[in-house]
Amino acid sequence: MFTLDEDERAIGETARQFADEFLAPNALDWDERKHFPVDVLRKAGPLGLGGISVRGDVGGSELRRLDAVRIFEQLSTGCPSVAAYISIHNMATWMIDAYGTEQQRQRWVPGMASMELLGSYALTEPGIGSDAAALSTKAVRDGEDYILTGAKQFISGAGANDVYVMMVRTGGDGPRGISALIVPADTPGLTVGPNEKKMGWNAQPTRQVLLDGARVPVANRLGAEGDGFSIAMNGLNGGRLNIAACSIGGAQAALDKTVRYLTERHAFGKPLVRNEALQFELADMGTELEAARTLLWRAAAALDADAPDKVSLCAMAKRFATDTGFEVANKALQLHGGYGYLHEYGLEKIVRDLRVHQILEGTNEIMRVVVARSLIGAA
Repeated sequence: MFTLDEDERAIGETARQFADEFLAPNALDWDERKHFPVDVLRKAGPLGLGGISVRGDVGGSELRRLDAVRIFEQLSTGCPSVAAYISIHNMATWMIDAYGTEQQRQRWVPGMASMELLGSYALTEPGIGSDAAALSTKAVRDGEDYILTGAKQFISGAGANDVYVMMVRTGGDGPRGISALIVPADTPGLTVGPNEKKMGWNAQPTRQVLLDGARVPVANRLGAEGDGFSIAMNGLNGGRLNIAACSIGGAQAALDKTVRYLTERHAFGKPLVRNEALQFELADMGTELEAARTLLWRAAAALDADAPDKVSLCAMAKRFATDTGFEVANKALQLHGGYGYLHEYGLEKIVRDLRVHQILEGTNEIMRVVVARSLIGAA
């Protein structure tokens, strides 16, 4: 797991080259203009970045979760916001590949794997955040269609995408009443709200998705009625790993910027990096990132192996890596002094982007609940 072979190194290098060429040079401009770089996303598809863990017969790369977290770490060194959207797109693509019929797979996955079609994951609703099993968006059967009514909140890519993997209520209360639907973005009765004004993640749109009598074929359902909650949770295992990797990548970029800055910046007659107290700060930042990376790789390997503790390990890795990533980035800003607060240095953007990772894909408080339940159950 810890010694990469030639192929594994090549995968990481490809992702890093993409980040260095297309993401890093544009990240500050995209953030300032709130620009969603669809043209750049289209370039990611031919590299296999649109269907990383998807089967090859529909254009996927058939890579492991362990490969995926290494990819997202490298992508995030260029721009955590864009990398995180690619993660969300991959989650939606994987869910159709993993749970769809052959007809559904052939209809949707090739275009999503190439990123000619952009996907979004739609679970969260207004007032229903962490309590996902309480969602209220209704899908009422009408012959061979479902009629959808309700609203989804905080949907990444909404308004610029082509397809949603959406969780809706087809039955009674609780998780067993939830189903998963493939919902085309151009479905009549589906509209989106204004782009949310956010602290970070400005290089991807976040909007409400409003459903007013939207008609979706029953043939677009993933699995059976009532399977939606388990499909959603299984998708989130991979999503949590990828967003953890995005935090590590963004924080690593912040740490690398800090080492360069302290080497070049002089005070009191010597480079700042010669100050032992600052060296200790760097040492702690590097150690904490390496610990987070190690736990993340362990969790990814468990998910690949379908290990019994995969859910708790994914939750541990998500909680630890996103907390660590934010703290390291915040320390990096501090070590830049006043310059860290300036947009042009890129530190404040990384801090803003990484902050939301502690909230999405299940808040870190919920991750603690997941881990605690696994410990109590094992006791």
